[in-house]
Amino acid sequence: MTAANPWLRLSLNALRLGTEANTVVALRMMKIAGGGAGAATEAQLMVSEKIQAAMEVQSQLAFGAMTGAAAHIGPSKAVALYRRKVRANRRRLLKRGT
Repeated sequence: MTAANPWLRLSLNALRLGTEANTVVALRMMKIAGGGAGAATEAQLMVSEKIQAAMEVQSQLAFGAMTGAAAHIGPSKAVALYRRKVRANRRRLLKRGT
């Protein structure tokens, strides 16, 4: 059903992004609450990653608008990019043992 309806697929991916992001927020909170150099590094990394991801999404959306992509393509690419970033952070934070 999701293959036939791109808006439903986008909605489900946005829902997944939200749940994955909640996990990363919890992991980061534990890391930062632990204090020390690791906490400071994590806080800096968190801010720089958010800025970089926002710039990447803006360029994707601008390119899509200039090329006349279908209405759901831009948001779908944005959610996909953020999901990749969130999954990478989750793996990194779990690997280091928060």
